[in-house]
Amino acid sequence: MTKETKWSIDQTHSEIAFKVRHLMIAHIRGRFETFDASVYTTGKNFATAQVDLWIDASSIVTGDAKRDEHLRGVDFFDVKNHKQITFTSNSVEKRNSEGAYELWGKLTMRGISKEIKLNVEFGGISKDPWGNEKAGFTVSGKINRNDWGLTWNAAIESGGLLVSEEVMISCDVELINKGQKDLTMELESSIEEKDVL
Repeated sequence: MTKETKWSIDQTHSEIAFKVRHLMIAHIRGRFETFDASVYTTGKNFATAQVDLWIDASSIVTGDAKRDEHLRGVDFFDVKNHKQITFTSNSVEKRNSEGAYELWGKLTMRGISKEIKLNVEFGGISKDPWGNEKAGFTVSGKINRNDWGLTWNAAIESGGLLVSEEVMISCDVELINKGQKDLTMELESSIEEKDVL
Protein backbone atom coordinates (compact mmCIF):
# COMPACT_ATOMS: atom_id res chain seq x y z
CA MET A 1 0.00 0.00 0.00
CA THR A 2 1.56 3.30 -1.12
CA LYS A 3 1.67 6.19 1.30
CA GLU A 4 2.27 9.84 0.48
CA THR A 5 4.10 11.84 3.14
CA LYS A 6 3.77 15.60 3.52
CA TRP A 7 6.72 17.59 4.89
CA SER A 8 6.97 21.28 5.78
CA ILE A 9 9.96 23.47 6.62
CA ASP A 10 11.02 23.92 10.23
CA GLN A 11 11.85 27.61 9.84
CA THR A 12 13.66 27.90 13.18
CA HIS A 13 16.21 25.33 11.99
CA SER A 14 16.46 26.31 8.33
CA GLU A 15 18.18 29.03 6.33
CA ILE A 16 17.95 30.20 2.71
CA ALA A 17 21.14 32.12 1.99
CA PHE A 18 23.32 33.35 -0.86
CA LYS A 19 26.59 35.12 -1.57
CA VAL A 20 27.93 37.24 -4.43
CA ARG A 21 31.38 38.64 -5.16
CA HIS A 22 31.89 42.33 -4.31
CA LEU A 23 34.63 44.39 -6.00
CA MET A 24 35.74 41.04 -7.46
CA ILE A 25 37.82 40.39 -4.29
CA ALA A 26 35.39 39.48 -1.47
CA HIS A 27 31.86 38.19 -0.87
CA ILE A 28 28.64 39.75 0.36
CA ARG A 29 26.35 37.28 2.12
CA GLY A 30 22.62 37.53 2.56
CA ARG A 31 19.56 35.52 3.45
CA PHE A 32 15.77 35.55 3.27
CA GLU A 33 13.98 35.52 6.61
CA THR A 34 10.45 34.53 5.50
CA PHE A 35 9.83 31.39 3.45
CA ASP A 36 7.91 28.12 3.44
CA ALA A 37 7.47 25.01 1.34
CA SER A 38 5.29 21.97 0.82
CA VAL A 39 7.23 18.79 0.07
CA TYR A 40 5.56 15.48 -0.80
CA THR A 41 7.30 12.12 -0.98
CA THR A 42 6.19 8.56 -1.65
CA GLY A 43 6.73 7.01 1.75
CA LYS A 44 9.95 8.59 2.97
CA ASN A 45 11.78 8.24 -0.33
CA PHE A 46 13.17 11.69 -1.17
CA ALA A 47 14.06 10.55 -4.69
CA THR A 48 10.30 10.96 -5.30
CA ALA A 49 10.10 14.45 -3.75
CA GLN A 50 7.85 17.14 -5.18
CA VAL A 51 8.84 20.58 -3.88
CA ASP A 52 6.88 23.86 -3.88
CA LEU A 53 8.84 26.66 -2.21
CA TRP A 54 7.95 30.33 -1.80
CA ILE A 55 10.10 33.15 -0.43
CA ASP A 56 9.00 36.65 0.62
CA ALA A 57 11.37 38.76 -1.52
CA SER A 58 11.05 41.74 0.86
CA SER A 59 12.51 39.65 3.72
CA ILE A 60 16.02 39.90 2.25
CA VAL A 61 18.73 40.78 4.81
CA THR A 62 22.41 41.43 4.06
CA GLY A 63 23.48 43.33 7.19
CA ASP A 64 23.20 46.80 5.66
CA ALA A 65 19.82 48.60 5.71
CA LYS A 66 20.56 50.87 2.71
CA ARG A 67 21.75 47.95 0.60
CA ASP A 68 18.67 45.93 1.59
CA GLU A 69 16.39 48.78 0.47
CA HIS A 70 18.26 48.94 -2.85
CA LEU A 71 17.83 45.18 -3.30
CA ARG A 72 14.08 45.50 -2.65
CA GLY A 73 13.76 48.25 -5.26
CA VAL A 74 13.33 48.26 -9.03
CA ASP A 75 17.06 47.69 -9.75
CA PHE A 76 16.81 44.23 -8.21
CA PHE A 77 13.82 42.32 -6.79
CA ASP A 78 11.18 45.05 -7.32
CA VAL A 79 9.18 43.70 -4.37
CA LYS A 80 6.24 46.10 -4.88
CA ASN A 81 5.43 44.34 -8.14
CA HIS A 82 6.94 40.89 -7.48
CA LYS A 83 6.32 39.92 -3.88
CA GLN A 84 7.40 36.28 -4.07
CA ILE A 85 10.27 34.18 -5.33
CA THR A 86 9.14 30.62 -6.05
CA PHE A 87 10.75 27.29 -6.86
CA THR A 88 8.79 24.30 -8.15
CA SER A 89 10.60 21.02 -8.71
CA ASN A 90 10.09 18.84 -11.76
CA SER A 91 12.62 16.02 -11.21
CA VAL A 92 14.98 14.53 -8.65
CA GLU A 93 17.95 12.37 -9.60
CA LYS A 94 19.89 10.30 -7.09
CA ARG A 95 23.62 10.75 -7.75
CA ASN A 96 25.02 8.14 -5.37
CA SER A 97 24.15 5.90 -2.43
CA GLU A 98 25.49 8.41 0.10
CA GLY A 99 22.59 10.86 -0.03
CA ALA A 100 23.57 13.10 -2.98
CA TYR A 101 20.77 14.23 -5.28
CA GLU A 102 20.28 16.65 -8.18
CA LEU A 103 17.07 18.66 -7.89
CA TRP A 104 15.77 20.27 -11.09
CA GLY A 105 13.01 22.81 -11.15
CA LYS A 106 11.64 26.19 -12.15
CA LEU A 107 12.87 29.28 -10.27
CA THR A 108 10.68 32.37 -10.70
CA MET A 109 11.84 35.91 -9.82
CA ARG A 110 10.50 39.23 -11.11
CA GLY A 111 7.95 37.27 -13.14
CA ILE A 112 10.68 35.41 -15.06
CA SER A 113 10.88 31.61 -14.82
CA LYS A 114 14.03 29.63 -15.61
CA GLU A 115 15.04 26.01 -15.13
CA ILE A 116 17.83 25.51 -12.59
CA LYS A 117 19.73 22.62 -11.02
CA LEU A 118 20.42 22.39 -7.29
CA ASN A 119 22.76 19.95 -5.55
CA VAL A 120 21.21 18.33 -2.49
CA GLU A 121 22.95 16.42 0.29
CA PHE A 122 20.57 14.34 2.43
CA GLY A 123 21.62 14.38 6.09
CA GLY A 124 19.22 11.70 7.28
CA ILE A 125 15.99 11.33 9.28
CA SER A 126 15.75 11.62 13.05
CA LYS A 127 13.23 12.36 15.82
CA ASP A 128 13.56 15.36 18.11
CA PRO A 129 12.94 15.09 21.89
CA TRP A 130 9.24 15.91 21.35
CA GLY A 131 8.67 13.04 18.94
CA ASN A 132 8.65 15.09 15.72
CA GLU A 133 10.25 13.30 12.79
CA LYS A 134 12.72 15.52 10.94
CA ALA A 135 14.73 15.21 7.70
CA GLY A 136 17.80 17.34 7.05
CA PHE A 137 19.32 18.63 3.80
CA THR A 138 22.06 20.93 2.55
CA VAL A 139 21.22 22.58 -0.78
CA SER A 140 23.67 24.44 -3.02
CA GLY A 141 23.79 25.82 -6.54
CA LYS A 142 24.64 28.83 -8.65
CA ILE A 143 22.68 31.07 -10.99
CA ASN A 144 23.35 34.11 -13.17
CA ARG A 145 21.16 36.91 -11.77
CA ASN A 146 21.00 38.60 -15.20
CA ASP A 147 18.79 35.72 -16.40
CA TRP A 148 16.03 37.06 -14.12
CA GLY A 149 16.47 40.74 -14.97
CA LEU A 150 18.58 41.60 -11.90
CA THR A 151 21.08 43.41 -14.09
CA TRP A 152 22.08 46.50 -12.07
CA ASN A 153 25.83 46.98 -11.75
CA ALA A 154 28.61 49.57 -11.74
CA ALA A 155 32.13 49.57 -13.19
CA ILE A 156 35.13 49.86 -10.85
CA GLU A 157 38.44 51.65 -11.42
CA SER A 158 40.54 48.51 -11.54
CA GLY A 159 38.30 47.03 -14.24
CA GLY A 160 35.45 44.59 -13.80
CA LEU A 161 32.16 45.16 -12.04
CA LEU A 162 31.08 46.11 -8.54
CA VAL A 163 28.90 43.01 -8.04
CA SER A 164 29.33 39.65 -9.76
CA GLU A 165 26.62 38.28 -12.02
CA GLU A 166 27.01 34.83 -10.47
CA VAL A 167 25.07 34.15 -7.27
CA MET A 168 25.95 31.18 -5.07
CA ILE A 169 22.95 29.60 -3.33
CA SER A 170 23.48 27.93 0.04
CA CYS A 171 20.62 26.51 2.13
CA ASP A 172 20.25 24.36 5.20
CA VAL A 173 16.79 22.86 5.42
CA GLU A 174 15.10 20.84 8.14
CA LEU A 175 11.75 19.30 7.21
CA ILE A 176 9.02 18.14 9.60
CA ASN A 177 6.95 15.07 8.80
CA LYS A 178 3.32 16.29 8.76
CA GLY A 179 1.79 12.85 8.23
CA GLN A 180 0.83 10.36 5.55
CA LYS A 181 -2.18 9.55 3.48
CA ASP A 182 -2.96 6.42 1.53
CA LEU A 183 -2.33 6.98 -2.19
CA THR A 184 -3.87 3.62 -3.15
CA MET A 185 -7.24 4.47 -1.57
CA GLU A 186 -7.11 7.95 -3.09
CA LEU A 187 -6.48 6.51 -6.54
CA GLU A 188 -9.31 3.97 -6.18
CA SER A 189 -11.80 6.65 -5.03
CA SER A 190 -10.88 8.92 -7.96
CA ILE A 191 -11.46 6.00 -10.38
CA GLU A 192 -14.84 5.31 -8.76
CA GLU A 193 -15.81 8.97 -9.10
CA LYS A 194 -14.97 8.89 -12.81
CA ASP A 195 -17.09 5.74 -13.22
CA VAL A 196 -20.05 7.46 -11.54
CA LEU A 197 -19.67 10.50 -13.80
